[in-house]
Amino acid sequence: MAGGIGSRFWPVSTEEFPKQFHDLLGSGDTLIQKTFKRLSAIVPNQNILILTNERYKNLVLKQLPEVKEDQLILEPAMRNTAPCILLSALKIQKQNPNAVMMVAPSDHWIEDENAFNENISTAFENCSKNNVLMTLGIQPTFPNTGYGYIEFEKTPEEIKKVLRFTEKPDYSTAKTFLAAGNFMWNAGIFVWSVKSIVSSFEKFAPQMHQLFQSGISNYNTSEEETFIKEKYPSAENISIDYAILEKAENVYMLPATFDWNDLGTWGSLYDKLPKDEQNNVTVGANALFLESKNNIIHTEKDKQVVLSNLMDYIIVDNGKTLIIVPKEKEQEIKQMREIALKKFN
Repeated sequence: MAGGIGSRFWPVSTEEFPKQFHDLLGSGDTLIQKTFKRLSAIVPNQNILILTNERYKNLVLKQLPEVKEDQLILEPAMRNTAPCILLSALKIQKQNPNAVMMVAPSDHWIEDENAFNENISTAFENCSKNNVLMTLGIQPTFPNTGYGYIEFEKTPEEIKKVLRFTEKPDYSTAKTFLAAGNFMWNAGIFVWSVKSIVSSFEKFAPQMHQLFQSGISNYNTSEEETFIKEKYPSAENISIDYAILEKAENVYMLPATFDWNDLGTWGSLYDKLPKDEQNNVTVGANALFLESKNNIIHTEKDKQVVLSNLMDYIIVDNGKTLIIVPKEKEQEIKQMREIALKKFN
């Protein structure tokens, strides 16, 4: 899934050039390139479908030259995760009724890729044999209020039955989750057979299922794009969690053994990048820190930046727009972006 605009990474991430197409980590690869490389170690290149907004078609093809146009599913409108997952599942099912599919965001940070491969292989094996919807859970390290949580049954089995999902709790609730010991962060990475997920949509989201099932003859043909342009905007704007996972009784969780970060904010990027002796992070800039600690600077390459007596700030300059925001206000950058766009455009 590569269709979001990453508004909390503004001003680097924009509607014209969102975060998945940027090298936010300074690694030499953009986020979507890193994700594609990771997945291609498990899945043959030709079996990887990329769902993105139609405006990003050329960006995807430029950054992933090994991908062919028929591997792209182009959204004419943003409609959250449920519609794109159902559409993808139906396309895959038409090609292979016995397929098992993984759903993965294009912008996550995963350090131990060997552990990731092992976890996904375990999930694939389980879902090929059982009628289950599987999600990967991440061991929480602190009461994060920006992530969704999964409550699971305390059992000795490796794969746990999911009891409920909770979306972005407040701080006190998150603290009780960690104390309880049977809650994990929801990574938004899913594995299931196409039979299982399509039947779940048929049961719990029948209107959406009927909408996309009506185009089954068009999928994987030259008529697919026309059908999607016509019908996709009519789909409900709803996440897979709300549409299916919170209603289904066959949802299970595999605790992940790899380090994970959804790279949703500048603060999350700060957490994962190397720091100097004053705990400052620099990407792109040639920076001088004077009595300044715990900051993150992200600029164009070799831009000279001097900070004096500044603590716990996010400083981002994309050449056109500069933001200077306390790290504690990082969740408000999305709203700041909306206000700024109204003022400056």
